[in-house]
Amino acid sequence: MPDDALVMRQEPFGPIAAVTRFRDEDEVVARANSVPFGLGAYLFTGSADRALRVPPRLDVGMVSVNRFGVGARDTFFGGRKASGYGSEGGPEALDEYLVSKLVAQA
Repeated sequence: MPDDALVMRQEPFGPIAAVTRFRDEDEVVARANSVPFGLGAYLFTGSADRALRVPPRLDVGMVSVNRFGVGARDTFFGGRKASGYGSEGGPEALDEYLVSKLVAQA
């Protein structure tokens, strides 16, 4: 699938598998982060090192490694960039309702 294809530039919802070739890890991470959306990403790899190294580099709210589906009822669900604000589920969902304050005493 070419990078300028509509499915590669929008945020599709549904069972779509757009496949593309890449030369190296840096290129594919840059391409994934170049879109204005960041709800979720899927990483399929046979490398345990890559499975640990790539997810923190992806500018998305959720990453699923070597499986379909992300999250569960009691886990974080949220995106970045134009994929929405805030989150649902997990302890992070409470952040919108809290005002944190540090009080240090001698």
